[in-house]
Amino acid sequence: MFYDMNFPRPAYNPSGPAPFNSQAYTQNTEMYNAYVYPQNLPTALQLIQDAVEGETEDRLFYSYLINTAPTEEEKRIITGIRDDEIKHFSLFRQIYFELTGQVLAPPANASFQQPATYCDGLKRALLGEQNAVGKYRKILFAMQDRRIINIMVEIITDEIRHGSLYNYLYSKNGCNV
Repeated sequence: MFYDMNFPRPAYNPSGPAPFNSQAYTQNTEMYNAYVYPQNLPTALQLIQDAVEGETEDRLFYSYLINTAPTEEEKRIITGIRDDEIKHFSLFRQIYFELTGQVLAPPANASFQQPATYCDGLKRALLGEQNAVGKYRKILFAMQDRRIINIMVEIITDEIRHGSLYNYLYSKNGCNV
């Protein structure tokens, strides 16, 4: 049996189950509301819109990282991440259309604030990937269609992989010193 660390674990009782703890049950029920459909759908749709709206700025950011990367290996890694992100935005537009019947277009104008250094850019990218995983899980929790769930799992696992790659580049360049 799986026990949540925040939920009081019943003591072993050879004569039978422990008495029901209604206060702990209520607290856990509130915590698990994050996983309930369809209440999460409006938030998920807003998060998809937010992801698509950031596309232009993200492309400028990836171009900066690729152009300032010191080695061909790093340029290849970041180019691969950028290409995955372009695919993700296309998938988000597709999901949004399937759920709402509306087409999300990327914004025409976006501002881009260049990081002070390549290491600052890697740090920003690494933190961005971590934040994306949390947001994309919220989208996943609102989905019911198996195909969309699979797409979201692919996007989330890509983001986790990107975080690992950025961590590698961050360490390789001595950014943590």
